[in-house]
Amino acid sequence: MAVADPLRPGFYFETCPPAEFIVRDVMRKAMIREPRSVASVMRFQFHDCLGCDASLLLDDTPNMLGEKVALSNINSLRSFEVVDEVKEALEKVCPGIVYCADIIIMAARDAVALTGGPDWVVRLGRKDSLTASQEDSNNIMPSPRANASSLIDLFNQFNLSVKDLVALSGSHSIGEARCFSIMFRLYNQSGSGKPDPVIEPGFRKKLDKLCPLGGDENVTGDLDATPRLFDNQYFKDLVAGRGFLNSDQTLFTFPQTREYVKLFSNDQNEFFNALVEGKLKMGDVLSGQPGEVRTNCRVVNSRSVDVLMES
Repeated sequence: MAVADPLRPGFYFETCPPAEFIVRDVMRKAMIREPRSVASVMRFQFHDCLGCDASLLLDDTPNMLGEKVALSNINSLRSFEVVDEVKEALEKVCPGIVYCADIIIMAARDAVALTGGPDWVVRLGRKDSLTASQEDSNNIMPSPRANASSLIDLFNQFNLSVKDLVALSGSHSIGEARCFSIMFRLYNQSGSGKPDPVIEPGFRKKLDKLCPLGGDENVTGDLDATPRLFDNQYFKDLVAGRGFLNSDQTLFTFPQTREYVKLFSNDQNEFFNALVEGKLKMGDVLSGQPGEVRTNCRVVNSRSVDVLMES
């Protein structure tokens, strides 16, 4: 992985001045149509941005098994059509100019801002990858079962701190997750045949009803108590033992991350400031591979190698 040098604010100021306005406008319309969709699109940044090259968006081909079918993504990531809508709108105004990888970054920022969270200036100029790898995604992306120790190690590989980890996990302030991701917590934590003892009893009863043993594991539950509002309720829920995912609740049970959970639960501004810093740092992690500007975010352009832009 390499840290970018060309990334900068206002990257499209001369080549496509309305780019950021167009992205936000499409995101706003998507939120009105289906409120959950903006949270779903926001997740793309984390799932793409230990590389930040829009490899996540590529559909499978006969010769390539892409990242959409990776373990952490399949039957989980959704709302790819919103990115399609953004790209289509951009292509009408500025054909062949705006990178799909930058759309992910702008859309993630807009998802936060449109739901009540902070707004910030993004650094842009990421090239779109020429391929994708299910194997690479499987090797990098954490499981919902991950504990804080493994998450700290993962983030450290990309020069992201413990504070960054906790703040970025606060992206779960909005959105939902599937029962599939918590069945082990409810009925067989660590192979015990019992529920996770740190789940607050009243919350566990609610989850038991939502996600019964033998039930439909594609049913979704809210990631915090205010799933349409970007705020610090997520951290308050963790302190109270009401985290939905194991990888969330572990942030409060693990000593190295607990103090940041407490801090953010008590001070929303501290959380917002740390989130912006973490989002910018995560967005600076690039693959360093050759790239292009895709005209359709789902497929690599049909063009000869000699016109591809090298990193």
